[in-house]
Amino acid sequence: MDTFTTLDLHAFGLEVVQHDENYISICEDQIKIVGYARSSTDKQNLQMQIDALEKAGCIEIFEEKITSSKRERPELNKMLNMLGKGDRVVVYKLDRISRSIKHLIELAELFEEKGVELVSIQDNIDTSTDRFFFRRMATIGEMERGIISERTRAGISSARARGRKGGRPKVSEKDLKTALKMYEAKESSISEIVKATGISQATLYRYINKLAEKKDQEK
Repeated sequence: MDTFTTLDLHAFGLEVVQHDENYISICEDQIKIVGYARSSTDKQNLQMQIDALEKAGCIEIFEEKITSSKRERPELNKMLNMLGKGDRVVVYKLDRISRSIKHLIELAELFEEKGVELVSIQDNIDTSTDRFFFRRMATIGEMERGIISERTRAGISSARARGRKGGRPKVSEKDLKTALKMYEAKESSISEIVKATGISQATLYRYINKLAEKKDQEK
């Protein structure tokens, strides 16, 4: 069995109580230092990241082998759910934990809300000493939301100037009836109906479902 001194345990970010020379207890509700390591493929080795995270004092490391484009990250979600005020998250680089700038902003907002510190080893970021990191992310987030809002308003104004309003484009009743008749005749594929009538596939399916619901109610 491995034995640890009080100094060893402190090095791992653990709060301990020295009762006597032979008995040390670990305090409950202590601040956690956790790491997150991710690679894009199964072939990539996480060991370099893990070594750096362990050296940074992480007592638990969440490992994930998944591409940055994937929204679902079970290990990341597990880590986020266990975090509490004062805890510290350590990553090798910011791009290991975030999918995009937008995702990084969302994580930064979450960490600040929870009172969690973020450390990125290679990016030389430590929010326990750099208190402006979260503020910078919040500012960028506000700018991004402002740009999206401005583009949306500009798009609506442009559409109105051309005689259209925002929202879904209007569907021709004549084309819709033709599309539904072709569908009920069972002689044409969906792609053929879409091509012949100019109605989008999503719109066609939406009206097919409405028609089916109406028939069920009439039974």
